[in-house]
Amino acid sequence: MTISLTGRCRNTGMFGVAITTSSISVGSRCPHARAGVGAVATQNITDPHLATLVLNQMEDGHSAQEAINRVATNKDFINYRQLTAIDHNGTTAHFTGTHILGTHAIHEAADCVAAGNLLSSPTVPKAMTAGFNLSPDAHLAERLILGLEAGIAAGGEADPVHSAALIVTDTMPFYLVDLRVDWDEKNPVAQLRKHWQAYAPQMQDYLNRAINPNAAPSYGVAGDP
Repeated sequence: MTISLTGRCRNTGMFGVAITTSSISVGSRCPHARAGVGAVATQNITDPHLATLVLNQMEDGHSAQEAINRVATNKDFINYRQLTAIDHNGTTAHFTGTHILGTHAIHEAADCVAAGNLLSSPTVPKAMTAGFNLSPDAHLAERLILGLEAGIAAGGEADPVHSAALIVTDTMPFYLVDLRVDWDEKNPVAQLRKHWQAYAPQMQDYLNRAINPNAAPSYGVAGDP
């Protein structure tokens, strides 16, 4: 059903998630991050609010594992959920309930954690973390997509995937990167890669427009020469 990669850049403090699934619009439900706090992926039979609760716990000073444990304790239907998290120290954590679909696995590595359910192989998450750590000096968004691509190359989900998403947060209270492929019949991860390649050269310009429009480049459209 879903494979995800949650990670941190230790050089910049950025957090992010890359994810793909067989259902529509995965970016609207599953990836979550908060500047200076961490990132969370919530998947399988998804409850998006769990990610908010885990991020709140981490913002209150709890580690990723403490945050997940506190949220999961006595939570209704928690055994239908799969969660991963990374905190501001780069510590990762995860939870997999007893009612997770199909073959499922999780793999933790330096500054990242990958998870999947309904997998073609339990080795897929390990391939994702390896892909993430192949280029440690690359932008976090690039590293997350590399990990997602490695997961697809390793077999990915057992069913065809149809949506994908990428989020990255830096220091501002909004996402630095928020790219989605809500539905694609053939290869949403390849489409996500194209979105990132198009957005990356413009990313700083959009950030500058948010921080100080007077110092930002023009849009190059009618009325804004």
